[in-house]
Amino acid sequence: MSTGTLLAACRLHALLPTTDATGVTAIDKRAVEGPVQVHALGLTADLQADRKHHGGESKALYAYSQEDAAYWEAELGEAVPPGRFGENLRIAGLDASRAVVGERWQIGAGVVLEVTCPRTPCRNFAQYMNQPRWVARFAAAGRLGTYLRVIKRGTIQAGDTINVIHRPEHGVTVADVFTGPTPRQRELLQEAGAAGAYLSPEIRKVLARKPAVPAAG
Repeated sequence: MSTGTLLAACRLHALLPTTDATGVTAIDKRAVEGPVQVHALGLTADLQADRKHHGGESKALYAYSQEDAAYWEAELGEAVPPGRFGENLRIAGLDASRAVVGERWQIGAGVVLEVTCPRTPCRNFAQYMNQPRWVARFAAAGRLGTYLRVIKRGTIQAGDTINVIHRPEHGVTVADVFTGPTPRQRELLQEAGAAGAYLSPEIRKVLARKPAVPAAG
């Protein structure tokens, strides 16, 4: 199985005002020095201001790959330090944007996380980044990162090894879910769910939608 490295664990730096119904966003994350506890809803002392869209057990943590951050540094002409995209985990060596749904990561000695669903860029993210057409650009690049749920709690810190300890055979990635799974990918996810695999509410919502019908040629 694949291995990677935790470059930084990030949590709330400051709440920022928004124009949506919540009124605030917790997107401003910064790297933590030293160990930090992982619990069912994320990192100790972190906050999810809008758990309906950006939190809860199926979205307890958000991971983003350094390789994708490097792409955006070149595109934007500015640094993208850990936490800049609101992520809790900045990782290297693993492609968070193409992690398989249900894949499990062990970080350090004991924390186990499970890949659940892709990040969907929103207007608060766009406001925070202050970049033209940010939502469309971020989505089109396909470098979305992934949300994770906590299977086993514990302590993590920068420098910890990330081991992929389980990868489902269906092979459907969070990127596939974001762009719209093919009919076969939908079947594979449905079969996995029927067999007892955890499917997040977000994945179930995608599967509940009628698949797009190809235009007649």
